[in-house]
Amino acid sequence: MKLSKLYQLIWVLPGLIMIGSCGKDFLDTRLDTMPTDENIESSYTTIKQLANTPYAYMRNINEFTALDGNLSAPVSDEAVQTNTVGNVYLFNNGVWSPFNNPDDRYSYYYAGINAVNYFLEYLDKHDGDYRSLLAVNRDTITVDTRKAFLDDVALMGWSIAEAHVIRAYYYFELIKRYGRTPLVNKTFPANTSPQIAASSFDEVTAYIVKEINDYQNALQPNWKTSAFANQDGRFSKGAALALKARVLQYAASPLHNASNDQAKWIAAANAANEALEFARQTGNNQLDNNYRNYFLGSNTLTSAETIMAVRFDPDNALERANYPIGTAGGNSGITPTQNLVGAYEWKGAADPNNPYANRDPRLEMSIVTNGSNWNGRIIDQSAGQSDDARRQNASRTGYYLKKFVNDQVDLINNATNTHHWPIFRYAELVLTYAEAMNEAYGPDQSNGQTWTAREAVNLVRSRPSVEMPAVVAAGKEQMRSAIKGERQVELAFENYRYWDVVRWGDAATVQNQTITGVSVSKTAAGVFQYQTKEVQQRKFIAPKMNYYPFPQREIQISNGTLTQNPGW
Repeated sequence: MKLSKLYQLIWVLPGLIMIGSCGKDFLDTRLDTMPTDENIESSYTTIKQLANTPYAYMRNINEFTALDGNLSAPVSDEAVQTNTVGNVYLFNNGVWSPFNNPDDRYSYYYAGINAVNYFLEYLDKHDGDYRSLLAVNRDTITVDTRKAFLDDVALMGWSIAEAHVIRAYYYFELIKRYGRTPLVNKTFPANTSPQIAASSFDEVTAYIVKEINDYQNALQPNWKTSAFANQDGRFSKGAALALKARVLQYAASPLHNASNDQAKWIAAANAANEALEFARQTGNNQLDNNYRNYFLGSNTLTSAETIMAVRFDPDNALERANYPIGTAGGNSGITPTQNLVGAYEWKGAADPNNPYANRDPRLEMSIVTNGSNWNGRIIDQSAGQSDDARRQNASRTGYYLKKFVNDQVDLINNATNTHHWPIFRYAELVLTYAEAMNEAYGPDQSNGQTWTAREAVNLVRSRPSVEMPAVVAAGKEQMRSAIKGERQVELAFENYRYWDVVRWGDAATVQNQTITGVSVSKTAAGVFQYQTKEVQQRKFIAPKMNYYPFPQREIQISNGTLTQNPGW
């Protein structure tokens, strides 16, 4: 990997963030391209900038625009992209490669890792004495400046622990994609290309878990309720514990645990239980009562369901991209599939005239269906109507995206809304716990932990705005299927589905299935009729595509020290 380029990237990346805020509170990033001790020490704010820089690589990956300017959902069976041209088709058609991978974040994550390494090394050069570094140029001490100084000291103490956990987070994102990756925990001089072989998935996992275990108690327990509430959005202890649970969940999954070593599932269950117990003891997190509203506007930030979220400035890109073509300013964007719609269970008796009635309420809260009220009107995709499926750029599946999308935004006058991305939320943590507990102990054994697997799943299903009936599953295999289905609907469009089916070993089936939608017509009496139709055929080559190929440029730079993943 060309760390010389990554080293320089840290200092020229625009828009480094003030964590816990956005817009007017962006950090002053007027640093020289190649920092030195002299220019770092010329201003007391610079050491704080070094501490905050690693977060930039989280915020500048905007999951709302991650693929073709939209959500990544069309790489899975969740959605189809309306536009027939785009990078998503490299995935859909199985033609992505070491030379052309639309989700190539390899250098980006290493830039974040290098930012952490530089910050920690700079502190080491000064024997970890950040109090003195923060005191530089603070010649006049007043009551106000003393408080500001002590606040900076407190924040810097947390920042050191955060740096270790942020680095762990980036390493997880790398092994999630590549299966293995080089462990690079020091900086290198400019214009050098260190040759480091990839460490295995298990080795990197062990490193991540150790980093979290070593530093989790030095993290802020809860930014929202602290004296530093304006810093919310940084890693807290709860977020670090949620990360550890997710990492161990992946490590225990079939892709990385072919022998089904039960010790790995027990470790995952213990980690998820630790995170849940911390949330219970502190009162930090719980399910939001309103599933639909949780994902809208500032609710994602203020809700106790959020363990950690990335903040973004107000805009209307998501609405502009995904509103129905029949709505002024809408472009259809990514449209949910019948494959996903069919995963929402019936809550009551089926209505022969309305396939969307009496279904899991999360269907209506996540997907715009024909005949529903959206953008202040009834969606009608039958012939001759405003949403006629024959219109150019109309939905190819018969559905439109609702989750994350605000209703009735005036796109003509460029009205904006906020959208914030939950990296860790309580419901996902509960389902991680349920999966690990079921695999470790079966559906109805708690083994001294918080809940049984069944109780955990039913907790998510019993959310007041959802209130789905309890899961009926006779044993571990049936509960496994139920948990997979629950994750599919609860976490829809949150960039979990693709990674779930890959880690479960289900990608060869799920990613190669026919993608379907519905055709809508209307009888003379005005009754809608629906016919399932084929929309796409996709190609996923397993086991080759279970892991991303390393970028070919990195293979070449390493002179063969970094070997390509099998099949690529």
